[in-house]
Amino acid sequence: MTQQQLIISGVGGQGILFITRLLAETAIARGVPVLTSETHGMAQRGGIVVSHLKIGNFTSPLVRPGQADGLLSLKGETVALHSHFLRQDGWSVTNSSSPDRAQFTVDADAASLLLGNPQAVNLIVLGRALAEPGLLFCNLEEVEAALAVKLAAKPRLLEGALAALHAGITG
Repeated sequence: MTQQQLIISGVGGQGILFITRLLAETAIARGVPVLTSETHGMAQRGGIVVSHLKIGNFTSPLVRPGQADGLLSLKGETVALHSHFLRQDGWSVTNSSSPDRAQFTVDADAASLLLGNPQAVNLIVLGRALAEPGLLFCNLEEVEAALAVKLAAKPRLLEGALAALHAGITG
């Protein structure tokens, strides 16, 4: 059975909870158990938001320090705050214009502006993670299917979401 522990971090308003739920729904569609937990008390004021996501047979929703397989950071500044969750061989995908900040980077801020959708940073970072084979427990097609279900009643939002996801894949 697939098992993976992820930390998703950024600041309020970046869609951290959206991609956490999207990944959880992707796991559920695969028939895999999932646990999530998030802290978002300061989200409305642009404060730090962190989400824990466990895919597989786990009993606690919180990822312990040194146990995360991966970190999705929607704001480069949060890497330093949350990288202690990563295993020694863990990976990170970061929204950053400077490639030395993380293993995998994408300038999601610039890409979202090019798309005319500044709120798409989350899906661009997720797309970047999906561009690396085997990094995540799921693949592009599974995430696209989960998005199609989640946004079935909102075709324009779905179109924008898929464009953002693909922008992250192409870098």
